[in-house]
Amino acid sequence: MPGRDVVVVGASAGGVEALIQLVGKLPADWPASLFVVLHLPAGATSVLPQILHRHGALRAAHARDREPIEHGRIYVAPPDRHLLVDRHHVRLVHGPKENGHRPAVDPLFRSAARAYGRRVIGVVLSGMLDDGTAGLQAIKARGGLALVQDPADALFPGMPDSALENVAVDHYAAAADLAALLAELVREPVEDNRVAEDDKLNLETELVEMDLDAIERTQRPGQPSVFTCPECQGTLWEMRDGELVRFRCRVGHAFSAESLFAGQSERLEMALWTALRALEEKVTLAQRMAARAQERGHHRAAALFVERETEAQHQAAIIRDVLEHTRPTEVPNMEGDGRGA
Repeated sequence: MPGRDVVVVGASAGGVEALIQLVGKLPADWPASLFVVLHLPAGATSVLPQILHRHGALRAAHARDREPIEHGRIYVAPPDRHLLVDRHHVRLVHGPKENGHRPAVDPLFRSAARAYGRRVIGVVLSGMLDDGTAGLQAIKARGGLALVQDPADALFPGMPDSALENVAVDHYAAAADLAALLAELVREPVEDNRVAEDDKLNLETELVEMDLDAIERTQRPGQPSVFTCPECQGTLWEMRDGELVRFRCRVGHAFSAESLFAGQSERLEMALWTALRALEEKVTLAQRMAARAQERGHHRAAALFVERETEAQHQAAIIRDVLEHTRPTEVPNMEGDGRGA
């Protein structure tokens, strides 16, 4: 009878420090496989495998598409690829972003839950917003276990807080203490019975894999909402998992309510900057046209251009004031500053 030998971990801001503490205490003969997603920008160069390998006894490397799953290994999602777990091997796919990220935590968690059911342990570590919560729900629904870093121990408590608020978490503890828990839990024997098929879970995983049949399927879970996707401007379907509200568009982009709010805020800021640029250009053009009209003695035309210049300056000042008072979006360095690495 197998143990709970598929451990999936999700982290974002502050996650490297938590991962080092977690991995550093796992034994070399650990009878499980560890899969890690850390949010990273698409163009980033990730050195996370080297960091984890240096601080722990387990071999860590970026996952390779369709490589077999082995115990005692750490599989790290590379930048700009979702890491998925299939039966006996891993997948790397360039599917739609979830919660604004690729790689994202929820696709990894859902795929593991679909493939391995009760054998899965999901772990949510430090990070902003709430990626990982929906995936942790899927793991619990399929008989797996949910572990969360104590928010008081996390540099950024958003992801742990969300998981604790929305999921029936089995254990939460400081990152350094989660290793001891995992060392015990992975050795618990569980029946490897395949849980009944879940159409919504299958569909969401297939959308990440960019399965054409899934994309073209007319029936979708949830109801069409009044919101549009920040990534592709398509219609979003609203889904509810208990109290958790989520959204997904036709081609697969997915958002929690918090992530959608953040995405819409980013779109609004971009629109404001575009409007400000256009107004500043309008001011410059009106100034030039007014000066040219004045030189030619066309005083009425010059006055009209001065009026347009003043109006554009007033509008630009309003937008500039809004932008100056917009709360900045924090973009932490996910892989730390290099100290101790």
